[in-house]
Amino acid sequence: MSENLLEVDPQPEDASRTVAEAPERTGRPEDVPEKFWDAERGALRVEALLKSYRELERKLSARFAPPGDDAPEEERQRFRRAIGVPETAEEYVVEQRHELVGADPEVNALLHEAGFTPAQVQVVYDLAAERLLPIVAEAAGQFEAERQRDRLRAEFGGEERFRRTARQIASWGKANLPAEVMAALSTTADGVIALHRMMEKGEPALARHGAAPEPMDEAALRKMMRDPRYWRSREPDFVKKVTEGFRRLTGG
Repeated sequence: MSENLLEVDPQPEDASRTVAEAPERTGRPEDVPEKFWDAERGALRVEALLKSYRELERKLSARFAPPGDDAPEEERQRFRRAIGVPETAEEYVVEQRHELVGADPEVNALLHEAGFTPAQVQVVYDLAAERLLPIVAEAAGQFEAERQRDRLRAEFGGEERFRRTARQIASWGKANLPAEVMAALSTTADGVIALHRMMEKGEPALARHGAAPEPMDEAALRKMMRDPRYWRSREPDFVKKVTEGFRRLTGG
């Protein structure tokens, strides 16, 4: 197909007019440093800008990177101050999340030596209260339960006899005692021994009189069972007081 020779790009009527109408070069913007401006071209010096940026990035990285083990002590201290580590461990302020987990001077000293910030120290104590404390409490409860079982094995003449007697006591207690009383006495060796004595004597007084125990005795004992000294720390004197109270209540 032949090209249409009449279709040509229009030429400007006056070349001098085109040059005259070209936009003038602008000057350096106020927010651009002179070293980054090419006055001849009226544009940014991209290479100079990139070079300056890389140098700045290198300096910032070196400034905020932890100093090495062989760094001078002055540099190490400067870095600690920069990230917020206090001058002494005594300056840590810890918000206590649980009554059993409070600030410890020795722990704080170790954390300060390791370069912990106040926020990081608070996280350590928070984790101890939220995660570690339940594990410790569970382990302590298991240890105490096993200690109580050892006592019962000795009381009843060995593992096999204890297992057999335990099944008898459980069956008898379910048939003769309120569930709350049975649950309370079953958690300690003293309580199990008391249950065994009641079982050997026959029907307990609590079962005979049912809903007419002395007014405040049973309520007071249940309140004591909810006390942390009974179910958590298992204070011997406090647990014994609860056990003896149920023993008197049931006539055992």
